[in-house]
Amino acid sequence: MSVRIRTALALLALLLPMLGALPAGAVECGKRNFEGVRFSVCEVALPEEDLRLFQTDADGRPWGQFDRLDEALAEDDKRLAFAMNGGMYHTNRAPVGHLVVDGDERMRLITNPGPGNFGMLPNGVFCLGDARAWVMETLRFEKAALECRQASQSGPMLVIEGKLHPKFNRDSSSRLIRNGVGVSPDGRRAVFVMSDSSVNFHQFARLFRDELGTPNALYIDGNVSRLYAPSMGRYDLGPEMGPIVGVVEQAGQETAASD
Repeated sequence: MSVRIRTALALLALLLPMLGALPAGAVECGKRNFEGVRFSVCEVALPEEDLRLFQTDADGRPWGQFDRLDEALAEDDKRLAFAMNGGMYHTNRAPVGHLVVDGDERMRLITNPGPGNFGMLPNGVFCLGDARAWVMETLRFEKAALECRQASQSGPMLVIEGKLHPKFNRDSSSRLIRNGVGVSPDGRRAVFVMSDSSVNFHQFARLFRDELGTPNALYIDGNVSRLYAPSMGRYDLGPEMGPIVGVVEQAGQETAASD
């Protein structure tokens, strides 16, 4: 056996225990550049990761902040690996649209048009089943009657079956910090994104379609967008939030980060 082969085998023997120690399906958070703008992107493997929606604590009070939720999880030796605001909400932090938390419907599906971004039809629903996720336009979601153990309705849709929302204008001057979610074609990868600087809807939607490969993507919110990603050193502070979406893991598990 050559010296080169023996050396390669020795290195492999050293690496195998390290590889075995890596958490399966870990949330991967990192930075992406798209058309001169940087975005924070967290990708969640499904169903390996424990992705959930959160609204209120045991006393019915909205969680409001990431740290309150993380502290509560710590009582069960768990923690948040990643989280962001998970849907639009009223001033009392009640959800604007359809919300399902752990199989419990907290708010019905809203199908009629209305004011603001939520009412810019078509809007849509992020639905998490037992083995995969969907982002689906609201009326199609209503007909599909999916079994969602977690669901959040928001709007507008960013990408619908590979096409951008018809009301988006490439040259729009409406630019905000925005966050959203897209799902891979097989539903096994949920991609959560927050812009690091202001973008318009058209560019944000193209990021999901052209860069991240998600044929369906949903806008979550704008100026209130917040991200909790310890692997990136992100602990965004701000006003009290309504619904929160996040991944729960055992305390001490490492979350992957990429540049």
